[in-house]
Amino acid sequence: MEPKSLDELYQNYVRDIYTYLRSLCHDHHLAEDLTQETFFRAYLYLENCPEDKIRPWLFRVAYNAFVDYIRKARRSISKDADYFNKLAHPETTEGTLLRQERLEETALSVDGLPERQRHALLLHDVYGMTYLEAAEIMEIGLSQYKMLVFRARQSLRSDRRRRNGDE
Repeated sequence: MEPKSLDELYQNYVRDIYTYLRSLCHDHHLAEDLTQETFFRAYLYLENCPEDKIRPWLFRVAYNAFVDYIRKARRSISKDADYFNKLAHPETTEGTLLRQERLEETALSVDGLPERQRHALLLHDVYGMTYLEAAEIMEIGLSQYKMLVFRARQSLRSDRRRRNGDE
């Protein structure tokens, strides 16, 4: 199989990569910059990646671009509670509003997780990576990755119980 062109890759994966980076950095402009950086890096090393591994590889490139940015900036990510309120919502139906409320509540809980747990959870639960793919993206062992996901889910469950008054 012949590798896809960069244009095809961009068209197929730009939305996922942008959304992933946006969820990591909570900044539209930074996410756009990091998305462009991801595809620039992908262009440089595309021939080294087997076609069946392109999606996880692009997520790893995006994650590394994000980590490099954080290291350069030497500051923590601000966790803005109004993050999802700032997103454009073209629909205004009641169902969309209810979905948005649930999404905001979930986002606040996920934002409260430690950074590595949040990354682990997003890669598997939101972006559908396998445990192994996500562990490779984060450059950690599989058992360490599974522990991060377990702890993240445990924290979210306990947070949900607190909000519902079950504790």
